[in-house]
Amino acid sequence: MSGNLAGALLMLLGMAAFALNDTIGKWLVADYGVAQVILLRSLAAGLMMAPFFLRGKGVVARVKSAPRPGLQALRAICATAEVFCFYLAVFYMPLVDVMAFWMAAPIYVVAVSPLLLGERVSAKTWTAVAVGFAGVLILLAPSLQVSGLGVLFALLGTAAFAAMVILGRSLRETPDRDLVLFQLVAATLAGLVLAPFDWQPVRSLSDLGLLFLLGVVATAAHMLVTRSLKLADASVVAPLQYSLLVWGALLGFVVFGDVPATGMIAGAALIVGSGLIVLRRSTRDDKSATTEATAPSPGKGLAVEDPAA
Repeated sequence: MSGNLAGALLMLLGMAAFALNDTIGKWLVADYGVAQVILLRSLAAGLMMAPFFLRGKGVVARVKSAPRPGLQALRAICATAEVFCFYLAVFYMPLVDVMAFWMAAPIYVVAVSPLLLGERVSAKTWTAVAVGFAGVLILLAPSLQVSGLGVLFALLGTAAFAAMVILGRSLRETPDRDLVLFQLVAATLAGLVLAPFDWQPVRSLSDLGLLFLLGVVATAAHMLVTRSLKLADASVVAPLQYSLLVWGALLGFVVFGDVPATGMIAGAALIVGSGLIVLRRSTRDDKSATTEATAPSPGKGLAVEDPAA
């Protein structure tokens, strides 16, 4: 099996796992506090990831030696805020609607990257960003009528997610394992502080199993997507992330009886279309940069290494 095919299959499985995770989370927050769900989810994920975290340096030593600790802490805070906002949003809104808002996060990243990262954005990419924002506005109209609070949490959550992505670009030197560790630590601490204010006794063994499964499925989803991106070209597997919307619509209908509204479908279509255009332009720029970076140096015949790589 080729790397691209294996990566594509893993990405599709990862998106299915994320959709299952989100569905379980929406089911649980109907009966339990969001902080309680996130706390137990983080503990389950921490247990599953413990063998990876305990390799090499200890957890405390890894936290202390992390580069740029201020940015690390800010990224972990944004990641925690994003998770809280997502579960609060799905408490008020249909699952696929919330997922559609989250699909717009990469568009926000492109929009602010010239200011925060100094990246250049072409006119065609700006056009795609404008189309994506139009999709968000189409989503807002019916969603505001259904739940103003849900929309508020969705917008705050996507902003936190976009900030997390931008900070992640600034922390490329940090191993993925450490980034996950810092996120789990921040989410666990937030859960420990907030969960006692809205703690509900676990009603059944099945609920306890779902709370544990939530952390396991979320961890598995992250591992599948990470492995996918290592096996295949990003241009091949990244568009498959939009399959999350299909899973969200299917599971939302089967589990909760949610039927996607016409406005939601139209807005999501614009967001997906603009996202694919942005991805295509980004892939072209990356290939162009790679070609230039590996071109023979005049008079020497040696590859020129890009210091930013």
